[in-house]
Amino acid sequence: MHETEEYQTQAEEEYPPMKPLKIVAISAAALIAIQFVPFGRGHLNPPVTGEPAWDRPETRELFFRGCRDCHSNETIWPWYSNVAPLSWLTALDVSIGREKFNVSEWGRKSRNEGDEAAEEVREGKMPPWFYLPAHPEAKLSIEEKESLAKGLEATFGTKGGHEENGH
Repeated sequence: MHETEEYQTQAEEEYPPMKPLKIVAISAAALIAIQFVPFGRGHLNPPVTGEPAWDRPETRELFFRGCRDCHSNETIWPWYSNVAPLSWLTALDVSIGREKFNVSEWGRKSRNEGDEAAEEVREGKMPPWFYLPAHPEAKLSIEEKESLAKGLEATFGTKGGHEENGH
């Protein structure tokens, strides 16, 4: 017997392989236990305190279809946002999205990121790929992406426009 085979045999004797049922039971217990971690369940939609003057209704419609859940205070919380660990990821994504660019609190920050939003839509970074399987309505065609990007630029200006003067 080679040294590696001997080591493997010794390891198997000391740590016998887990039976599939035991693995399932431990996994289920862990999944149940993490449901008691309170993070990610607040699901607060703060009041809308302002909204930008959209360049046209189509821009607003495309934005709300593809971007609303993370970039406004009008998030539609799906069922899985109540189940950890998905609730943690969902709450984190919404929190980051609202902090970076939130059309429901227009006028609260001195600098908007509308130009960055247009660029990310054009590059296919927004909406993010992992959001689309659960939200097929947010999938935009190439034409819709370009229309949204142009509308975002027209609404928010380009390259670090300021909210106070509208662009």
